[in-house]
Amino acid sequence: MPRYSPELKEKIIKDMLPPNNVPVKELSDKHGICEQTLYKWKRVAKANGSVIQNSKNSKEKYSNEVKLNIIIETASLNEEELSEYCRQKGLYVDEIKSWKTMFITGKTESETKAKEEIKLKDAKLKQLQKELERKEKALAETAALLVLRKKMNAIWNSEEDD
Repeated sequence: MPRYSPELKEKIIKDMLPPNNVPVKELSDKHGICEQTLYKWKRVAKANGSVIQNSKNSKEKYSNEVKLNIIIETASLNEEELSEYCRQKGLYVDEIKSWKTMFITGKTESETKAKEEIKLKDAKLKQLQKELERKEKALAETAALLVLRKKMNAIWNSEEDD
């Protein structure tokens, strides 16, 4: 089992991190290191608190532990330092602020999204109810006009018969 220098290992792990996000397959081919080894390094780095996305295309797939670690790391940073940190890690300042709010309020993202969905569905329901009332009124008016027309035709037809 070959031993790899800490510098090489650190460089490869850095390449796997945002903003580079180099695929493991590509790194494996480039350095001649088994993919399983690279995945293990990535898993260990993630366990140690490094910010690693689960996949290149999946944004905001950080565990709550990693989010909390990031919040703690950035708590003492000013805006400029926070921006620099976010650029290095491939994050947005707004993401970190929303995570912080989430932890403070105790609401998870899924709860927040569920409440937003409920609000949207309530608004849609109210709109549909208003539309239904309007259509019921229009239908009642049309029915009343038809009844009046029949009565009028009955009156006019009976006068013509006389």
